[in-house]
Amino acid sequence: MLHTRIFTFNPLETNCIVLWQDGEGKCVVVDPGMSSPDGCVELTDFLSANGLLPEAILLTHGHFDHVWGVERLCAAFPGINVYEHPEDKDIMDRMTSGRYSEGFNFLRHDFPTIDVADGEVLTIAGITFNVIHTPGHSPGSVCYYIKEDNLLLSGDTLFAGSIGRTDLAGGDYDILMDSILHKIMVLPGETDAIPGHGQPTTIGREGMTNPFLEPFNDPLPEEN
Repeated sequence: MLHTRIFTFNPLETNCIVLWQDGEGKCVVVDPGMSSPDGCVELTDFLSANGLLPEAILLTHGHFDHVWGVERLCAAFPGINVYEHPEDKDIMDRMTSGRYSEGFNFLRHDFPTIDVADGEVLTIAGITFNVIHTPGHSPGSVCYYIKEDNLLLSGDTLFAGSIGRTDLAGGDYDILMDSILHKIMVLPGETDAIPGHGQPTTIGREGMTNPFLEPFNDPLPEEN
């Protein structure tokens, strides 16, 4: 059985997701956005209390609020692998310049990563992730789809009732909409989606009600 636990870290309230299977003793951490030592302690205390050893960090994209805690987690668990799409490797340099860095206390990010590609299948800690490249919010944004459990980790591509912003460096509205409509909304409607910020949703719910997908919304079911 797949388990998930969502933590919300940093001033931008980024969702950090821990996933593990019964009996594995290992887990995967998605988007560790801890911006403070206290956040790292909260996460590592949870892992310790549940007997979980992180086998990998999966990054949905390279924006600072999703990678803030990578170094801290790597220091706590030496040898952990970090997976990221190569088109976001230089995103931190762009994000820490100009108005995007104003008011934020950035860490320097210099950690090795393993490239992921669209259509790639990763099996980590007993969980099979299908990589879906969904550029638009950033060039290297990806979603991770766990088909066996009808679960999508949608990062900042799709939110409950919203979509990722496209006014940051590397963002493109038309590309984002193409990613959502042709790569995400084709998934089964019962697929649960955990976004990079905010509350979980389902693909079906977003297909029917997300205002940013108009006029592509499916009709609401008729009441009996």
